[in-house]
Amino acid sequence: MTEDRLLAGLGALAADAPDGLLDRIAARWVSVPGPIGELRVAFTDQGVAYVHAGDGFAEAFRARFASSGRPLLPAGRPPAGLLTALRTGRASGVRLDLRGLSDFQRDVLEAARTIPRGEVRPYAWIAARIGRPRAVRAVGTALANNPVPLLLPCHRVTRSDGAAGDYVFGSAAKERLLLAEGVDLERLRRLAGERVFYLASDTTGVVCFPTCHNARRITPAHRHGFRTLAQARAAGYRPCRTCRPAQGVAG
Repeated sequence: MTEDRLLAGLGALAADAPDGLLDRIAARWVSVPGPIGELRVAFTDQGVAYVHAGDGFAEAFRARFASSGRPLLPAGRPPAGLLTALRTGRASGVRLDLRGLSDFQRDVLEAARTIPRGEVRPYAWIAARIGRPRAVRAVGTALANNPVPLLLPCHRVTRSDGAAGDYVFGSAAKERLLLAEGVDLERLRRLAGERVFYLASDTTGVVCFPTCHNARRITPAHRHGFRTLAQARAAGYRPCRTCRPAQGVAG
């Protein structure tokens, strides 16, 4: 196997290998608990490169990173910050290795990273945020190929009709994650069924996405629903500066 040849080659060096050499040419992996069960996580000297749930981890890693030629070796401990990030849903303290992704994929995933825990945004919002408003389908493809789900929270991007939508670990896992973060999926579906995709407050004059923390504070007596942002603006409401609904268009 590749790992055996690598270790044999390093063992045959006449001098000691420089510190960190193995980490620069091999990927490490660990098994860790996650919010949807046990995960296997591969990381390099640059950061976490791959998160996998279920069977076939090694095969999936090699298929995805075949061009890198990196062998996959077990690690003694997870990289710094990983367990905390998986527990809290906030990955700012974890280094990520996103080499191999296109600029478009990086932009999509970085946009998803800005969505707060407990909130969701439509695919169109991501497309608009990265300056590619017509690339909604391509956004979906980029999210489906996210190499580090949970750390870059693609599960917080949903369909505008209130459905959770597809997810790399399956739609059931996506709903489970969102519910655990406090997203009221039933309410979103009910609003979508009423063709309501934006909520406005007549006390603040602001219109938001329904899961925005500002929208969740609107009392029923002062809450108004709109199908489109244009309708809300025509009624005198301005887009929330927190959730920025001007960057997305409901279906």
